Amino acid sequence: MKASNALWTEKLAGQMPEDLAREIEIFENEISLRKQGKMDERVFAETRLRRGAYGQRYDNGQRHDGKKVQEIAYPSGTLTKGPNTLWDAPGMQRIKIPAGGLKGAQLETLAELAEEYSDGIAHITTRQDIQLHYVHIDDTPAMMRRLAAAGITTREACGNAVRNVTACPLAGVCRDEAFDITPYSRALSKFLLGHPDCQNFGRKFKPSFSGCAQHACGLASMHDLGLVAVKRVESGVEKRGFQMYVGGGLGAVPYQAKLFDAFVPPEELLPLAQAIARVFARLGEKKNRNRARLKFLVHDLGIEKFRELVLEERRNLPHDHRWTEYIETAGAEAERPLRAPGLVPEATSPDFQRWLTTNTRPQKQEGYVIVTVALPLGDITAHQLRALADIVRRYTKETVRTTVEQNFVIRWVSGADLANLYRDLHAAGLAAPGAGTIVDIVSCPGTDTCKLGISSSRGLAAELRRRLGEKSFEQDAAVQNLHIKISGCFNSCGQHHVADLGFYGVSRKMAGYAVPHFQVVLGGEWDSNAGSYGLPVVAVPSKNIPEVVTRLTDRYVAAREIGESFREFIARIGKAEVRKLLDDLTRPPADSSDRSFFRDWNDPREYSLGDLGVGECAGEVVSSADFGLAAAERQVFEAQLALEGGDFAAAWQTAYQSMLEAAKALVRSELADLADDPDEIVQEFRARFYDTQKFFDPFVGGKFAHYLFAAHRHAAALPTPEKARHLIEEAQLFIEASHNCYNRLATPVSV
Repeated sequence: MKASNALWTEKLAGQMPEDLAREIEIFENEISLRKQGKMDERVFAETRLRRGAYGQRYDNGQRHDGKKVQEIAYPSGTLTKGPNTLWDAPGMQRIKIPAGGLKGAQLETLAELAEEYSDGIAHITTRQDIQLHYVHIDDTPAMMRRLAAAGITTREACGNAVRNVTACPLAGVCRDEAFDITPYSRALSKFLLGHPDCQNFGRKFKPSFSGCAQHACGLASMHDLGLVAVKRVESGVEKRGFQMYVGGGLGAVPYQAKLFDAFVPPEELLPLAQAIARVFARLGEKKNRNRARLKFLVHDLGIEKFRELVLEERRNLPHDHRWTEYIETAGAEAERPLRAPGLVPEATSPDFQRWLTTNTRPQKQEGYVIVTVALPLGDITAHQLRALADIVRRYTKETVRTTVEQNFVIRWVSGADLANLYRDLHAAGLAAPGAGTIVDIVSCPGTDTCKLGISSSRGLAAELRRRLGEKSFEQDAAVQNLHIKISGCFNSCGQHHVADLGFYGVSRKMAGYAVPHFQVVLGGEWDSNAGSYGLPVVAVPSKNIPEVVTRLTDRYVAAREIGESFREFIARIGKAEVRKLLDDLTRPPADSSDRSFFRDWNDPREYSLGDLGVGECAGEVVSSADFGLAAAERQVFEAQLALEGGDFAAAWQTAYQSMLEAAKALVRSELADLADDPDEIVQEFRARFYDTQKFFDPFVGGKFAHYLFAAHRHAAALPTPEKARHLIEEAQLFIEASHNCYNRLATPVSV
């Protein structure tokens, strides 16, 4: 039974850090002012987001398990009003976990909050955070106080601020690391939290740390600030340092980070991060949120000019004792084992053997093992959180961390304890095998709770996990070790760009029905800190995606060369061959009586735009806009083929032409005699669809229209390979937005 906010304020007085206590008090006052209409909603939205409090989606009161929101009893009481208002519907609370590190008492606090304020489930994110869903805004101050008393903050878990500092969860125990990056990640997190130089960003800023260059744990390439541990010898003395990368990011159009400095000594880590923040705050875009990330500033300035500005800023910074003090303080918290080292026991059952194979790995410290607790869909119940707290106390000194693959890792487990630990995990329902394999699928919340979700990413992930779990890949490690990542929309919260098999949600109209689809993204690389990004190949109805996975993996097994990775295999056979392999899966079933095809995974409802009439020839009525959008999709695919073949100028021009084709398709739905002149197409599109806001998406606005306008202005440019790739990504998104716009405006046709 939860106590009131006032009771928690009194109960926890003196247990919270003074600055956090004051922050929460301010937030509580802001909630009150907003309720009274004395605070602007736009301002309040940013202030609550900076404290991790989100709204969430209910699809007009219908959950994806088929229940009505109003019929569900939440901890704060059954909903009786409209579910899409801030005060009447629960939202989501994001909780910041720097470097993913947690203690037993913190796990128990999270369990209590999940039970008392949420639906009893905590969700691990791809940035090592914890999210609780179905939380009422009125309850957030009490939650924040209890978290603060446990040493956890929600401050700047979202909003235009420095997000959670992620770090390799194996730091300090990994055999391949240069050195333990844990103290440096903690120092940066503490230094930038609430820092005055980080309060005027146009968008978010994401830092990460990796202990090595070859693995994926830190994903430096896809971060605003990516730091990779390196060592070098100077005058016979080995020195620690960091390769510093800037300007990376996924989102709708991914950018790979640029090398800022090959060796940054530890004492320069925090001041350089501060200088980068100051340059970003001063020069980063503020008005157009579509270009407000650091990646666009680095791209526009060029890495050389950006480096020059940052180094000048660094020279002008007054000395701050925290630059070294925070690192030294964090370094004093080195982990130690609870038990003596021991040998890994012989497996006593096939299940235990499989779990040992996929969920454990030796530490660099002899006799100790890292154990991964695999969480399907990243979910863990309150009961399991308490069980995990007991387990990490029993076998370790509470050395547990979250991972970017939505799991937990337990560090410093004695090899001799593995059989007993497995038994305890199994009893708690936490011994699922397959960590890091093809069944360990990463997914964003998608249409379950996210307002931007287009297709059910979690539903698809669950279905793929079920089907892949039934198949045996033991004889083929190359397939078993592939990574699948799924996003419910183009924004890459599920990190689909860096997967072997990536998928993101889109919508298409088939036979007069809006049908949930996923774009198939191939060519990504998870290792080497997200070494390369994939590109979309073809959009396939959601219900056909499991067959996509089967065909691609079967073809890989049958035709790969010795030692050939999946990414290399896809590059060798080419995207045209891949598209041919999947072409029949893009069409609706011949038997239209199977209505499950028109529903998303785990969703009982049918997505319908109304029935289309059928003419005497039994053919579908296809508008010129349908043909035009199909032609645009063909052209953007041809641009990919040109990019694949190294013809970057052709890739650029074809991507631009695909955007013109999509814009022309929309305009001709209103102006049949539109000429093929690019200037006229863009002018008419702007007047009829952008200025009227017909093209605007409810959540992204007219963002993707600007991709067309910019491409038209620079149509004669001589592109680099990177710029050609970015234009292809932008063209794909513009075409998706054109599909969505047409679907919203289209009316059924009768014949």
